Amino acid sequence: MLLRKIANFLGILVGSLITAIGVSALLIPNKIASGGVSGIATLLYHLFQWSPGIILLSINIPLLILSGLLINWKFAWRSVVGGMATSGFVFYLEGMPALTTDPLLATLYGGIITGIGIGIVFRSRGSTGGTDLLARILTKYTPLTIGQALLLIDLLVVGAAGIVFNPEFAMYALISLFLTAKVIDIVQEGISYTKQVTIISDNIDDITAEIFNKLGRGVTQLYTKGGYTGSDRLSAFVIVRRNELSILKALIKRIDSKAFVIVADVHQVLGEGFQKIQEEESD
Repeated sequence: MLLRKIANFLGILVGSLITAIGVSALLIPNKIASGGVSGIATLLYHLFQWSPGIILLSINIPLLILSGLLINWKFAWRSVVGGMATSGFVFYLEGMPALTTDPLLATLYGGIITGIGIGIVFRSRGSTGGTDLLARILTKYTPLTIGQALLLIDLLVVGAAGIVFNPEFAMYALISLFLTAKVIDIVQEGISYTKQVTIISDNIDDITAEIFNKLGRGVTQLYTKGGYTGSDRLSAFVIVRRNELSILKALIKRIDSKAFVIVADVHQVLGEGFQKIQEEESD
């Protein structure tokens, strides 16, 4: 338990540093205000030459206190390390030369690097603070969901970038925002190497036996009812690795060429035959 807490603490620091590099060396110098507190810091820096690190601290500290008072201190505490570390690293890296002056490259790599950093912080059970905290506060006092609140805040920041700079920079910011969100998902969930396959067939027992024999995969059978025919039948649910999918489709076709097969991406599978479940500390 102690080792897990230490690992999470170090992960938050590493993720915060990576995030700060993306913000300080790519986004801010190239006027890419891709939403969130870092986007606000970018706008204020180019308008008034205010220190981005100080701006982040000035926004994060009141939000941490407000979220503690209005939501709960346990939630606020989780954001302290990440929020303060990110702000501190951005302050320390001020004046760092831009890695590129090409706005498109800055948009792409800024979005990817900050996404990696934030994803590591999230995987370490932390938060970078900022708009996450503001979104939580908004959802408590408005009908908005977390996702809607975050989207609203980000769109306001990006819209401001279009006014302060020009519409082209707002479009760059949207690309960076999209990339950051996708990379965060990849860091947290992993690239999809597994597939979820649902099989509906009149020969489900034979297909299940072949999956056991040829692939050695467990199969879950479910009773289903056809909406059109009204007939009851068995369907099968199985998780396979990407390189096993063609084998699975071939054996299904051999047994029942009229089977109905649904294939979907799965980003993370925990349990026997796949990824081991990692013990997490309790809240």
